[in-house]
Amino acid sequence: MRLRRISTLLALFATTWLAVTPAYAASKEIIQLQTQVQQLQEQMTAMQRSFDERMGVMNNLVQQDTDAVNKLSSSLTTLQTALQKQQGDSTAHVDQVSGQLQSLNDTLDELKVRLAAVSKQLQDMQSSQQSQAATLAQQTDQQKAVAAAPPPDVLYNNALRDYNGNNNDLATQEFSDYLKYYPNTELAGNCYFYMGELQFRQGNYEQAAKSYDQVLQTFPTGTKAASAQLKKGFALIELGKKEDGEAELRHVIQRFPKSNEALQARERLRKLGVATRPGE
Repeated sequence: MRLRRISTLLALFATTWLAVTPAYAASKEIIQLQTQVQQLQEQMTAMQRSFDERMGVMNNLVQQDTDAVNKLSSSLTTLQTALQKQQGDSTAHVDQVSGQLQSLNDTLDELKVRLAAVSKQLQDMQSSQQSQAATLAQQTDQQKAVAAAPPPDVLYNNALRDYNGNNNDLATQEFSDYLKYYPNTELAGNCYFYMGELQFRQGNYEQAAKSYDQVLQTFPTGTKAASAQLKKGFALIELGKKEDGEAELRHVIQRFPKSNEALQARERLRKLGVATRPGE
């Protein structure tokens, strides 16, 4: 039922989106996102159909085992009654009935175990289905969010404009939105760097160092790699982690020896009274 409700909402969203979006505003990226939403709807419909079929089979097995248990329980009651009535009969007859009774008890226990296993499998299937439905719903929400987001170049340029205009709070929000919607583009590394710069401006050196490190970890060959390593060294020095900061500055000189960042690293090390390379 929950999957049908989600599918209905997705269909309504797709229909409404197509109805209200002007034809001239539809871009290739939006059409692709709408196609992905439609594909997710179809996947959820297929999953619901498959789940209903499996549930029908499992419920039928449970019903069969339950009927068998009930029949055996009835037979067991009948034999117990007969055994009580025939207590005066010969020992051989009693042993025969007792053997039959024990056999039925063993069969009943086996069926109970099977019934428990089938019930457990049914619960596992329901849990798995709910998990898959939740994952698809989350993916659909993400696709809708991206579809509603501004184009990446517009969002990045707005953020950079506000950064240069010292509108720090607005720039922070816009860079964060870019990373939320477009985390794998080439400009994402620049966004992490400018986030670090904003945090450095505010004196939040620890978080700034993490943002610079994100550039180095995720975009090690990006255009902001040298600047990120230089500013990471500055942030660590501000945090009182002098040796770590100096090591980062030396890495800048080693990795980017002819860059402006290398010149700045050498100047900062000179002011600190340390060598540009260990042992000097």
